[in-house]
Amino acid sequence: MLELDGGDGGGQLVRTALSLSALTGQAIRVENVRGSRPNRGLRPQHVAAVEAVGAATDATLDGVERESDAFSFAPEAVRGGTFTVDVGSAGSATLVCDAVAPLAVALDRPLTLTVRGGTDVKWSPPADFLRHVKLPLLRAVGVRADLSVHRRGFYPAGGGRLTLTLRPSSPSELRLSNRGPVERLSASAVASESLESASVAERMADAVRERLGGAGTAERPVKATARYVESDCPGAVVTLVADCGSSRAGFDAVGERGLPSEDVAGRAVEAFRSWRATGAPVDEHLGDQLLLWVALAGGELRLPRVTDHVRTNAETIRAFGYGLRVGDGEESRTGEETGADEEDGTGGVVATAPSPE
Repeated sequence: MLELDGGDGGGQLVRTALSLSALTGQAIRVENVRGSRPNRGLRPQHVAAVEAVGAATDATLDGVERESDAFSFAPEAVRGGTFTVDVGSAGSATLVCDAVAPLAVALDRPLTLTVRGGTDVKWSPPADFLRHVKLPLLRAVGVRADLSVHRRGFYPAGGGRLTLTLRPSSPSELRLSNRGPVERLSASAVASESLESASVAERMADAVRERLGGAGTAERPVKATARYVESDCPGAVVTLVADCGSSRAGFDAVGERGLPSEDVAGRAVEAFRSWRATGAPVDEHLGDQLLLWVALAGGELRLPRVTDHVRTNAETIRAFGYGLRVGDGEESRTGEETGADEEDGTGGVVATAPSPE
């Protein structure tokens, strides 16, 4: 059994460990779960992730309950089928999908997972980020994955529902080393029906257009849409997608009580502008999430910067024997140009991994 210390890592360590345990068949025990966090231990979305991956692998579980600071996970073989998990709160449903998605590389028949919980909440990718940023990049290299959003779930009630569909996949190398010009900017502003009288979605969409427009990108004006949805409690989210042809990045912000709609949109816009100055082909959060896929399929990924999340995630991946390397771009890309175009500046670091034999 592989023993892991979760003290320096958050939920990403848990999700990465679950995915690789399932794919390698290596049983794990994680101690000191989220030990450096104010709310230590497993949160509802982490429990749901363990249960989801466990259901797809007929795993034996121990210590998997809310606030548990240690748990064990011993999988059997990955199998397809239809599964459902309920986070039971506004905990992130998209992060549950994040733990299950890598199982596509080991499937021999389709897997369908329905998750109930928060679809658009803080500290996690909103549903539109998964649908319009991450999954399109993975599909481009052969990962057969789709996401359907049936109902939105906001904090604090949750109550959202989405379905991840995976099919047997053999991904090719993931190579995202350079970024070309932003070919298209699109924004999706979504708010609860109860907020329609305050024009929350339109105000977020208009604010994105005004703060970017043609002058903000030097490429094309942003295309922003606004719509309203049924939900168990009021909520709003805006997701900005930068399509660069072979790469893309996403930036989002969730509405908060007392925060004007225009300021919510402004947070997403400022995140986009900060990323654009780095020259990296993906945003910071997506880069962290794609490390596992680089390890599984091989390739090279340029990151905006090394964060604590990146360090702990890479260490967890290497603990399972994968040859992932995260280092300075100059060292990792001998003989190649390391900068982006002059307008975009230079990238940060590069993650590389050999192709599987």
